[in-house]
Amino acid sequence: MKKVITYGTYDLLHYGHIRLLERAKALGDYLIVGVTADSFDLARGKLNVEQSLMERLEAVRATGIADEIIVEEYEGQKIDDIRRYGVDIFAIGSDWQGKFDYLKEFCEVVYLDRTEGISSSGLRSEHHALRLGLIGESPILNKVERESRYVNGLHISGVCTEDAALLSDTLRQRVMPMSQLGDLIAKSDAVYVISNPRKHYEHIRQALSQGCHVLCESPIAITPEEQHALRLLAAEKGCLLTDSLKTAYSTAYSRLVLLAKSGTIGDIVSVDATCTSMANMEAAEKSSRAHLWNSISAWGPTAMLPIFQLLGTDYVSKTIATHLLEADGDFDTFTKVAFVYPHAVASLKVGQGVKSEGSLVVSGTKGYIYVPAPWWKTDYFEVRYENPANNRRYFYQLDGEGLRYELVSFMKAIQSGRQQSYVDAHTSDAIVAVVSDFYQKKDTVMI
Repeated sequence: MKKVITYGTYDLLHYGHIRLLERAKALGDYLIVGVTADSFDLARGKLNVEQSLMERLEAVRATGIADEIIVEEYEGQKIDDIRRYGVDIFAIGSDWQGKFDYLKEFCEVVYLDRTEGISSSGLRSEHHALRLGLIGESPILNKVERESRYVNGLHISGVCTEDAALLSDTLRQRVMPMSQLGDLIAKSDAVYVISNPRKHYEHIRQALSQGCHVLCESPIAITPEEQHALRLLAAEKGCLLTDSLKTAYSTAYSRLVLLAKSGTIGDIVSVDATCTSMANMEAAEKSSRAHLWNSISAWGPTAMLPIFQLLGTDYVSKTIATHLLEADGDFDTFTKVAFVYPHAVASLKVGQGVKSEGSLVVSGTKGYIYVPAPWWKTDYFEVRYENPANNRRYFYQLDGEGLRYELVSFMKAIQSGRQQSYVDAHTSDAIVAVVSDFYQKKDTVMI
């Protein structure tokens, strides 16, 4: 019996997929179809997959063409599968011509012509186009525009800013003054907001009032009252209001959280996160700082993310220690926040005038997780124990610092009408509460 194997994502299964499976089946007597897992697709940079793994498996099964269906979960599995199943022929679409020649050492490799004019990417782009407007003053807008090119069906509709000098040549061609914010919102289905946090409330309120979905760089607001009002307005208008925290969408970070919660390092007793940079200091000292984010707003949400996701938001007490650039201002060059939980402690250090090791350490009763700097965009972390022989290292590909995956998730949530943010409402509210206490100098000491 001659065995044939082929692989694919099979998202939004269409006629082209079926014809390819039929040709593969005709090469032998028994066809094995490998369907790629969601995590493996993300690791190799394939985004915007519409259907879950189970939906895609069922779609392939329903064709009746495959004799056996397996799940592809890791790099190098093709060689393992060929050996394990005694495969004679590896078949794949001709758009991969030459890519899998290395498998000729193990079996015959056949590249099959694909059906012209139809693809899952084309179907996604055609039926699910989304216009995204950009609002604010930050070089991060350039990254958002660049990463949007990797998301099928996502198009930048324009950018409203008060500082076009921060933008790339590509975005400068689409700049609109802030006075025309309403016009940008009118020609957008959703907006990404990264204006100064003090302006978030007004910019988000205007977008939601016009029926526009919002992805906002955290914190969404600087008071719980403003955040609550925006949530009510989003619900009334049937719009999504989502925190933008790209670290939450990093594969490595997601795996870290799952491992820590699974008890791999025992009970978690401490979480310590540090995020610092020096980029804004010269501007902060020379300008009115109208557009600049202070340290607690720029880095605080990122540093709070693992604390609240691992220990929860019901801490017993907290203390904020901060060093302000000006005694009567709110631009902090450095801030440390210490949290006390019933059975754990946590701390964060953020700064734009003090440099420190930007690592993350999660300590447990059996071991600890160490993430080297810059931990917020890591593709690697270690689980360490008393006996070094038991230590394990984890590597996960990170494309676009997590922004790419965040945009995909936001787009899917809009299309499905379901909130799918990796930052839940409790975490978002807790972040705003800490930021608000900083501005109001509650639980705060000056250093």
